[in-house]
Amino acid sequence: MLKNVVAVVLEEVHPFELGVACEVFGLDRSEQELPVYDFALASDRPGELRTHAGFSVNVPHGAERLAEADLVVLAATGIRESYPPVLIEALRAAVERGARVLSICSGTFLLGAAGLLDGRRCTTHWRQATELAERFPLTRVEPEVLYVDEDPVITAAGTAAGIDACLHLVRKVQGVEVARGIARRMVVAPHREGGQAQYVTRPLASVECTSFGSVLDWMRQELERDWTVDALAARAHMAPRTFARRFRQETGSTPLRWLIGQRVLLARRLLEETGEPVEAVAAQVGFGNAAALRHHFGRLVGTTPQAYRRAFGGERVG
Repeated sequence: MLKNVVAVVLEEVHPFELGVACEVFGLDRSEQELPVYDFALASDRPGELRTHAGFSVNVPHGAERLAEADLVVLAATGIRESYPPVLIEALRAAVERGARVLSICSGTFLLGAAGLLDGRRCTTHWRQATELAERFPLTRVEPEVLYVDEDPVITAAGTAAGIDACLHLVRKVQGVEVARGIARRMVVAPHREGGQAQYVTRPLASVECTSFGSVLDWMRQELERDWTVDALAARAHMAPRTFARRFRQETGSTPLRWLIGQRVLLARRLLEETGEPVEAVAAQVGFGNAAALRHHFGRLVGTTPQAYRRAFGGERVG
């Protein structure tokens, strides 16, 4: 269930990261037949709180509001030595009763203080990853990725990665059409894999070739093909090694990993929207057989195609 959403606000909250939660979950999009969330702001001390940008926001609710939430979003703030005990207890209680928590950027540190990262993978902004790992040694920090879903704990890297994580959760709980509708309204990509790199280590040199965009579109249109790096490199007018290197620089992924992710993404949509047998879905997306689909689907989605269809098939807007 994803109906009641609370964003936690602390002094010096970063307004963009808070705005991500407000934009995804706080707007009435009922005219588009999209869900309307019961959205609220809460803090350990409600009232006027100063943001990192210098202006203030009014936070009407205290920590008790977390007791009603299906999802608690923790926006970025300045990293603290300690966090309000009332929020720590409220977060623990929320997870214990089945709520999800989603942190953006340094909001991850509040999850760590609550003990909710222990034994889990997580991420945060790459600049803060070392400090996070040192402060909370029982977690495994993955500093290069956009977001990590260790349900019920979801952690996102800085800024725009918060959008990716929120839309990922919407897609997971309410289906591809709801996530696509919200993304369309926000004018952002409806899906980026969490395993993509947070940043490109160096800019691409100027090259005279067909853009990667056209190559990616070509791959999407023919996912069932048995693609090779040589064929893709020829399409991009590059040597295979150069193509593989530049592909990773631009997308944060290898060609094979990117292709598998796109195949799983299409498989999810077919499982949600059609009654095609799993074997037929596997063939249509390019895996060839149900066993290969199950392997990659389980690795990336964390469940089987059959279980996913039972959970997300049909109308998913509630």
